[in-house]
Order: sequence, then structure tokens, then C-alpha cells
Amino acid sequence: MEQYVLGVDIGSGSVKLTLLQKDGKITATAGCEYPTYYPNVGWCEQDPEDWCRAFRKALEDVLCTANIKAEQIEAMALDAATHTAVLLDESLQIIRPAILWTDQRSKDEVAWLKENCLETIMEQVMNAPTTIWTLPQMMWLRKHEPESWNRIHKILFAKDYLRYCITGTMETDTIDAAGSMFYDVKGACWSEELCDIGGIQMKWLPKLCKPTDVAGNVRAEAAQKFGLSQKTRVLVGTTDTVMEVFAAGNVEPGHMTVKLATAGRICVITDKPLESKFVFNYRHVVPGLWYPGTGTTSCAASYRWYRDTIGREPFADLNVPAEQVAPGCDGLMFHPYLNGELTPYNDPELKGSYTGISARHTTAHFTRATLEGVAMSLKDCMQTLYDLGVEMKRIRIIGGGAKGLLWRQIVADVLGLELQKVKVDDSSFGTAMLAAVGIGWFDSFAQAAEHCIEVESVTRPNMQNHQLYTRLFARYKAIHDALAPIYHST
Repeated sequence: MEQYVLGVDIGSGSVKLTLLQKDGKITATAGCEYPTYYPNVGWCEQDPEDWCRAFRKALEDVLCTANIKAEQIEAMALDAATHTAVLLDESLQIIRPAILWTDQRSKDEVAWLKENCLETIMEQVMNAPTTIWTLPQMMWLRKHEPESWNRIHKILFAKDYLRYCITGTMETDTIDAAGSMFYDVKGACWSEELCDIGGIQMKWLPKLCKPTDVAGNVRAEAAQKFGLSQKTRVLVGTTDTVMEVFAAGNVEPGHMTVKLATAGRICVITDKPLESKFVFNYRHVVPGLWYPGTGTTSCAASYRWYRDTIGREPFADLNVPAEQVAPGCDGLMFHPYLNGELTPYNDPELKGSYTGISARHTTAHFTRATLEGVAMSLKDCMQTLYDLGVEMKRIRIIGGGAKGLLWRQIVADVLGLELQKVKVDDSSFGTAMLAAVGIGWFDSFAQAAEHCIEVESVTRPNMQNHQLYTRLFARYKAIHDALAPIYHST
């Protein structure tokens, strides 16, 4: 019987599966959505049981599409967004919904950490505290939800919880652990000092593993619950971002990804971390490499919000008239700070805005301005990397937003750079390749990338438009500088 590996991604709004055969070809994909809850302004939560239900449905679909049996899946691995802690009580039941990295509630705890512990955190974690990290989120819970806090027996992260449901084992990988802000990256161990700051007991934390380690086989109860086979080996897996970087084929220093997804990211492969409070430093799955990244909080999230509240048309119908609007949108400009901003401000108080509105502006202008505004925010991210002197060999654009030619061209024009688009860039594809590497189908990550990844198209910048956008970027920055004090005073 033909054998396969399965990659599982717990995404921001859905679980996605990629089934890969031994020759590197994708056999089938599937997905299933689940809700995000917003109980208060700035709060973002999900129910981990929703991930399990979605995984079961997506697995049923992928097996049906591929017309294979579960026992033909030789191995599987999982990925998910970093920072998403799942809290379990003594009976190993979920205590409360999981707080997502986009949640902003812990800004007071972040301010305290910056004032009192910044040197320690930067020394051990090599990242500055913001509201995305698990440590300030846990500090918020300890203060505001003592009943939940006092019930904590174990802490897992998103992919680790689903894997626990499948294997019955509890572990995490060292890349995901780094997203907690209570892991000592240099020492490659949980940090007693940082745990003490957050009131976190070391016995709550899972065993540390490599992403390619085998956690175990599917247990009998999970085989029945999810429709899996007990013969399938389950690898530990890692974070979604490094799997997207891998899925884009970026496995050497100087390789770079621009991501147009719910949030926007620009990651560059290096042989060392970058020293900046506006850069997120994580190790790559390739030994010895890192993928430092910058981020804008609301990327495709901005366009989705615009579609739902202002545009009120499908994306394809919005894009067509926007293509006819001249670059610069006749003075209309959008700042995508719908949920604060990361690089280069780390400022949860910033708000989104349209400025320069006149009677001549149409819906098409607002559509294009939204896309241009996110591209300007990505330029802010790119400039941060330039200022740190990073080496850049090539750029690959990934994410759902990259499927649109208009947006790809706008990003290429704003950045003034050539953008390669691979045929498949989903993190579940990267995770399927990781599983293949882990069980020996490929000798290395580089070999897997060369064997499985295909470049689909190349978008080259219009340099005349780039010159215009370079001038407009100065205005974009000036508007931020003018409005930020207003947001901080209200």
C-alpha cells in the first residue's frame, strides 16, 4: 500500500491538513473552520475543543478525497501559532478558553515587565515583552482570574494539546517553548527565573523535544475518536511560522518571506539572532539557523474587516475596480492599526485610520488604500530589517493575501523588490515535509525543500510606482507620528 505523511496546522480560524506522498506530491488537502471569541474589547480567545472537532472533520474529508485508509498514514506532525497556552486542571480538563497572541489584555503586565525585568528577558529570551507573549498573559490571569489560576496543573500549547488528545503524551518543541517567554533560549531549558516572575510552577510545564522527535503512536481512544490508525507515528511538530518559512523553501541565510495573512510577517533566515526590541527571534528547524521576524498585527485581517464593514462585496469584486485607481489613491491613506501595532512601535494603543478623504473618493479608492496601507506597514517592517544590516538573497511571498495579483503587485511596488510565489505555502505543507524528514524520507530539510517545492510565479516591481510610494511612505510615517499622541491621551 502507498504510504503518506500528514501535516496538521491549527490556524487562526481553521484547521488545515496536507497529505503528502513519498514522491513529494500533495495527494489531498482539507480544512475546517472554528470560531474566535471576543468577550471584551481587545480580547481574543478560542476553545481548544473546537480545534479537536475541526481536526476530526478535516481528517474525514482528506481521507475521503484521497480515497485512502487511515493506516496508510505512516506519520503525522502538527503546528500552530506560538504563544497560545492551554491550561489543564488536575483531571487534565481544560480550565478556560485559550488566549491568542492577538489578545491585548496584558498591556499593563507588559509595561511592568519592561520596567522591572527587561534586561533579564532580553538576555534569556532575546525578545522584548509585548502583549503577544504567554508570560504577560499568564501574569494577567494570575491577577484577574485567581480561581482559574489556582486550578492549573499542566500548561500545553495549541499543537501540543491536540497532540496530547491523539497520543496521550505531553511535550513541546523548543521553538514553540521560546514563544512562552519563560524559556531560556540560550540555555535551551525552561527558565526558573522567568517562571518565578510569572508565578509559574516548573512542574506545570511539558517535556522539551526537537520538532522531528516522535512523541508516540496514536492511542486506541484517539484512533476511535478521530478516525486515525494506531500504527501512525506522531511527531512533536513546531510553530506555524517556521513551517511557513520552510514551506516557502527558505532554508539558507538571506532567504526571506513576506507573509500576507491575518497578521503580516517578514522573516529573514540568519545564522544568529538580531538584537532589536522590534524583532522576534526564533530558531529555524534547520540546525544552526534562525528566522528573525518583524510583524504587522492586522494584514489580511484589515482587508477582511474592510470587506465586511465597508466594501461589502467578495474580494474578487472589490479588486477589479481598485485596479483602475492610480497608485496613491488620490491622497487617501490607510493605517492598519485595527488592533494596535507591532513593528516598529510595539504599541497596543494605536488605532486604524483613513486620512485625506475627499468628495472624489469612491469605494474603489478605499479598497486600494486599504491594500496600500498594509503594504506601507510591511515597508515599516522591512526597513527595520534593513537598519539591522540583514543579508537578502531572495524573497518569497506567502499567505492567503498573496493569492491576489493586485495586492502582490502593490507590495512589490511599495517594497521595490521582486517577489516569488510558490505553488503551495501553507504551514501544513511544511509540517508534512517535516514529518517526512523526521521519519527518514528525506536526508535533510534542504533536500525536502528542493524535492517538494515549486515556484509558481514572479512579481516584479514597477519602479516608477516604487518612487511614488517611497515619497508617500514619508507621509505615512508623519501621519502616525501626528496621531499616536491622540490615541495615547484617550
